[in-house]
Amino acid sequence: MTDAFQLHPRLQEDCILVGAFPLCQLLLMNDSQYPWCILVPQVLGLRELYELSPEQRQQFTEESCYLAQQLADLYQADKMNIAAIGNMVPQLHIHHIVRYQSDKAWPAPVWGKFAAVAYTPEQLAGRLGELRGALVGLRN
Repeated sequence: MTDAFQLHPRLQEDCILVGAFPLCQLLLMNDSQYPWCILVPQVLGLRELYELSPEQRQQFTEESCYLAQQLADLYQADKMNIAAIGNMVPQLHIHHIVRYQSDKAWPAPVWGKFAAVAYTPEQLAGRLGELRGALVGLRN
């Protein structure tokens, strides 16, 4: 991690900071239609996962798998969608989306299907409380 790390402006605009793990910032996508988190390694200039050092890749894998398991358990997911697209935001960021067979985009990917529905203040407080309570080791 470096002091010069800056979150891409689009991620700042579309997401809420939940906290940080040793390597990654954890963001919540401001779309109440899905429990949708994003991990962003706090390393300057990253565009691709292979650009992480071997130690950072191992740490990222641990954080990603931990997050996915906790989200799946907390929200009783039918499926976890984990993806790094990066066509619109070049900074390396990995989406972790809880999916249900009953969600409005199923079985298609969530991208571009429906406009985001922002959390209300009450919904956001509840979601952040759930996430922060479930994720041991997350720093606020």
